[in-house]
Amino acid sequence: MAKDYKKDDLDTETTFADMNVEGFRWYDPNIKKKGGKDRVKVTKKEYWSMVKGAFLAYLPFLLCTILAFGLIVLVAYLWLL
Repeated sequence: MAKDYKKDDLDTETTFADMNVEGFRWYDPNIKKKGGKDRVKVTKKEYWSMVKGAFLAYLPFLLCTILAFGLIVLVAYLWLL
């Protein structure tokens, strides 16, 4: 006799990335894509504001990398003096 399994709340219908890519075995050209229906229009001012925010987010990492490289160069210079 087969066991009765509880129906779980696992969502197997939601997709986060379209896997219907040309060249894959399962590619189906008849599937319609959403395209630009759910795209958000961004103005130039908003775009450059987002770019500025991204650079400000990466700035601490960039500064730490430059500082670490400078310290390594300084230590190598003093060691080889």
